Amino acid sequence: MSEESQIISSDQNNTGIKSVLLNNKKLIIIFFTIILIILFSYFFYNDYKKDIKLQISEKYNLALIDYNKNNSPTSTSVMKNVIMARDTTYSPLALYFLLDNDLLKDKQEINRYFDVLINETNLETEVKNLIIYKKGLYNSNSATEEELLNIFKPLINNDNLWRSHSLYIIAEYFFSKDEKQKSKEFFEKILEMDNSNPQIKIEAQKRLQRDFGV
Repeated sequence: MSEESQIISSDQNNTGIKSVLLNNKKLIIIFFTIILIILFSYFFYNDYKKDIKLQISEKYNLALIDYNKNNSPTSTSVMKNVIMARDTTYSPLALYFLLDNDLLKDKQEINRYFDVLINETNLETEVKNLIIYKKGLYNSNSATEEELLNIFKPLINNDNLWRSHSLYIIAEYFFSKDEKQKSKEFFEKILEMDNSNPQIKIEAQKRLQRDFGV
């Protein structure tokens, strides 16, 4: 191809590109506008989440600082609001605070807050597992067999840090109900596991030797 032909071809290509751009000018503007809106929304949403988390942390910390037995209703109310904010950091801490200080009396309400954290809060897996374990432990003195097994089901059916702890609580539950065979089976499951908590494994072995002659 001659140099003149190359120049003509190049001019034709440039003309074609310009024509495409001009014909699709509105679409191109809309496309870049959408990209800008998405980027703006992303950064705005991140800043919004940071502001919300900061507000929640301030509420939690002020309630913690101001708490004493004389103003417990105020602190209790604030901590309940923090739980319902479904924050991954402060909502679990707020429930722990209420339970540790015996500020909640209604069992149904306590279980509702456990469920908010377990089912409605975007927690890391092991944090969620810990809360499930705490819920099971809290209910272990009053739940029916079916209720307790349902609470602990996510832990005893999967490999996690709290599996052996959960099996131990269930074994103790059945022992307290004088269902010795079921109790024995759960203690034995702890010994059969390769990754049981060492201390829990020792305690399970002691119980089997002392109460079942194993």
